[in-house]
Amino acid sequence: MPIFPAMDASIIVCTYNRADSLRDTLHALQSQVSSPECQWEVVVVDNNSKDHTRQVVEEFRARWPLLRYEFEAQQGLSHARNLGIRAARGEVLLFTDDDVLPESDWLKTTLAGMQEYQADACGGYIAPIWETPPPAWLTERFYGFLAVRADRSDDYPIVTSSQAPFGANMAIKRAVFDKVGLFDTSRGRKGNVLASGEDGEMFQRILAADLKAVFLGKSRVHHKVEAFRLTKGYFRRWRFQTSRNIAQSLGMEGGRRMFNIPLYVFPQFLRAIARMLWGYMTLPRDEAFNREIIVFHFLGLMQGLYRAR
Repeated sequence: MPIFPAMDASIIVCTYNRADSLRDTLHALQSQVSSPECQWEVVVVDNNSKDHTRQVVEEFRARWPLLRYEFEAQQGLSHARNLGIRAARGEVLLFTDDDVLPESDWLKTTLAGMQEYQADACGGYIAPIWETPPPAWLTERFYGFLAVRADRSDDYPIVTSSQAPFGANMAIKRAVFDKVGLFDTSRGRKGNVLASGEDGEMFQRILAADLKAVFLGKSRVHHKVEAFRLTKGYFRRWRFQTSRNIAQSLGMEGGRRMFNIPLYVFPQFLRAIARMLWGYMTLPRDEAFNREIIVFHFLGLMQGLYRAR
């Protein structure tokens, strides 16, 4: 943990090869409105970018002393976040991404909400900025794949890991990491490999430690959603790679196996295929595609277990 004097808050932005988008994020953070007594900083963690990310940060640093630059050579979002946590000086650590535009009162609202509810961690509202209109099959049931959370705007307690916030809008007190540890580096995106699960696993530990987490409806950011992510191919790849990576790192319980895959998985997989085929003949497009995504979950799961043998 840092040897620097403590501050009220640190905003941690992990970035990889998105220099131009990062510039937009830093502009939004530079416009944050906070109370005069609040001491805060922004820590950009460059996760081994090959573009002009550092140049963009240095341009801002020349006129913005609150901004700091850190470099993490080990590829992976969780590695980058953990470096940001160790480098940050704030008592509350706010996380956002390099394709996100926080609203001008995001910092102030988030800190006030955590204080009001005496929360140890929180998440908030994430509205999409569509590069192109989403296709008809992409209904709200799939928004989580895109790190969009706009279904509710009220405040409510987070009581299960399935309610865990996304890293685009998330805050956790520094003391929490002393109790539950840092992000699991076997999870999360690594370079161009799509994966996730690190946020949910972190909040699973937070809740297991009897710490308090809340969702703050007025803590708001806007998340850019590029056109290439609005395709079925992207969703298939995301589900496959996420399930593969989790299975490869954590394994799966079960006695009798074939190729390190528990035998009970095979009939589940076949039933998922049957449900997908029936769905495409009888169900609305979004439900049918959801069933296809489950098939890709099994494909990734089995490949991950096979690789881990």
